[in-house]
Amino acid sequence: MSPTLRQLLLNPLAFLWRAMVEFHRAQGFLLAGAVAYNTLLSIIPLITLLLIALSHLLKPEQLLRMVEANLTIILPAQASELTAQFGNFLTHRELVGWVAMGVMLFFSSLAFSVLENAMSLIFHHRVAVNRRHFLISAVIPYAYIVLLGFGLLLITFLSGALQLLDQQSITLGIWQFSLDGLSGLLIYLCGIGGLVVLLTSLYLVMPFGRLAWRHALIGGITATLLWEAARHLLVWYFSTLSLVNLIYGSLATAVVALLFLEVGAIILLFGAQVIAEYERLQRRQPTP
Repeated sequence: MSPTLRQLLLNPLAFLWRAMVEFHRAQGFLLAGAVAYNTLLSIIPLITLLLIALSHLLKPEQLLRMVEANLTIILPAQASELTAQFGNFLTHRELVGWVAMGVMLFFSSLAFSVLENAMSLIFHHRVAVNRRHFLISAVIPYAYIVLLGFGLLLITFLSGALQLLDQQSITLGIWQFSLDGLSGLLIYLCGIGGLVVLLTSLYLVMPFGRLAWRHALIGGITATLLWEAARHLLVWYFSTLSLVNLIYGSLATAVVALLFLEVGAIILLFGAQVIAEYERLQRRQPTP
């Protein structure tokens, strides 16, 4: 066991407190608000672009079902409404010109650019040593858009294969078990796995310099579990106690979506802060 990990396990509360102090010092909540706002601006044109591109390969109905299943993990309260809007857009996609495509592509990249700047403030100890070329920073958002398109295509094909399980059954001796409903669980697990991969890649790519993949993977898994807990808590709150529809009226959908995204951004950036604090703890260890 490394000395850094031993010190962390001996006093985890002190480590967590230092991470919270550094997160506050880096204006983490303010950064999370900026990331959430730009994500709200980016998520609609991003998914729209991916659907337009993939509609040449797959049926729109199949794509919309998969988008709704993945949006339920991110924005559960607005998944059905957003999916209906995407369906209307796909119906009239031939009206979209090249100028509109360029505008949507620009807005799709805003969230990744803001997230990279937020990560540079959290990993400030790296920026003084490793500075990224501006061309690489310009290419990263569009590379993520392409990778998200491939990921959505892969999950769509996989979900089509999993849905065949609903019509199958397993026979063990005199017992016969139906697999009805198993595809929904597997599709949900695939969405969770895709979220872990996405968050892990963000921890690997967005900060300047090189990060150990195991640290990024631990951060991705932890952030995903925290998000699942927070998501269920928020869904319960808005379905039982909240008066957001009464207070905000027609703006309630945007307000709820922004709140979900801000909670997710706080979890994402605090996970990055924990990784950064662990790196600084390693640097403070005496050289043997």
